Amino acid sequence: MVTKGMRVGKYEFGRTLGEGNSAKVKLATDTVSGQSFAVKIIDKSRTSRLNVPFQIKREIRTLKVLKHPNIVRLHEVLASKTKIYMVLECVTGGDLFDRIVSKGKLSETNGRKMFQQLIDGISFCHNKGIFHRDLKLENVLLDANGHIKITDFGLSAVSQHFREDGLLHTTCGSPNYVAPEVLANKGYDGAASDIWSCGVILYVILTGCLPFDDTNIAVLCRKIFKGDPPIPRWLSPGAKTMIKRMLDPNPVTRITVTGIKANDWFRHDYSPSCCDDEDDSSSTEEDVSDEEKSHDSTTVINAFQLIGMSPFLDLSGLFETETVSERQIRFMSNRLATEVLEKIKIILMEMGFYVQKKHIMLKAIREDSTRKGQGGLSLTAEVFEITSSLNVIELRKSHGDSSLYKQLCDRLLNELDASSQI
Repeated sequence: MVTKGMRVGKYEFGRTLGEGNSAKVKLATDTVSGQSFAVKIIDKSRTSRLNVPFQIKREIRTLKVLKHPNIVRLHEVLASKTKIYMVLECVTGGDLFDRIVSKGKLSETNGRKMFQQLIDGISFCHNKGIFHRDLKLENVLLDANGHIKITDFGLSAVSQHFREDGLLHTTCGSPNYVAPEVLANKGYDGAASDIWSCGVILYVILTGCLPFDDTNIAVLCRKIFKGDPPIPRWLSPGAKTMIKRMLDPNPVTRITVTGIKANDWFRHDYSPSCCDDEDDSSSTEEDVSDEEKSHDSTTVINAFQLIGMSPFLDLSGLFETETVSERQIRFMSNRLATEVLEKIKIILMEMGFYVQKKHIMLKAIREDSTRKGQGGLSLTAEVFEITSSLNVIELRKSHGDSSLYKQLCDRLLNELDASSQI
């Protein structure tokens, strides 16, 4: 546990700025320079349980490359035996989600300025061969001057992740912001999918609501595939056109970054962000090895040493794996809905479950198999048909053994030829 007033190296910790599943962000002060930083503290035991070490290393490596005024800067990485500390630029204005919720939509003039900065930052990423893949309001921060800072590159991909077909294949991101081609699970262009997400962000900035939203995941997916959000009449023709071009469900005809920057509406009062890219911005994984050699293994060591030597951060076999929720997961399959449901039923029965079928839902119960009460599990499985060849499978655990639930999830993912969870 990291407490207020605690020191790691030259950094003294203050209040907590935010907290997620596998990390906590605290305000910290450099006791030498007096400068404030935001330190992302990643707990070793929690990352071991959540199976996210690859995302940690990917985010660190990506942020080492990205030095741009509209991207949160990584200053330093430290680690102890139990934690990793990512020392990040301190951004004090909160995130864009909280800004919209508390104050509502922005004027078109102010919204366009933020959008211009967003595109500048994403353009820089794409020019470096990096694709964010989880762009959303919560991952766009605001500094004290109202300038945006893109953050959270844990799901980012680089050009080396493309398969032989020249496309990415991991389904990831937040459902309301995910491009239709990502949901379709047939491969997608990272740049085009980021543009879609930026289009969703632009829509929210200018209207105060999401273009695609529904509590039912199947209905939400259908809306995304249709790609025809309601456009308020009071938006200017230029803004309407920009939103429609960015939220084009066809990634081939969707507007590109180059097209956006050439657009008259975008270019109105446009002042490109001054890039502060440095000589070491092209640092790659080879630089990690050099850094490991140049630091002694003391109480606080460099995180790349820890990644290299710790069993819990073994990266082998972890590429494109996804975490399993404790309670509910959703994943996709290209099989027919009836075939998917029957296969799930067979798997459940083979694992000792009593199964009841009702329409497109299965209810399954497995009694405790030991005196200690371990091995019991109660759950429901439901299949939502998006198209004739695309279905979303939702698995919900009512109560029972988490390890058995994870075992079932893993088996379903493998035997249904399903994509990563969404």
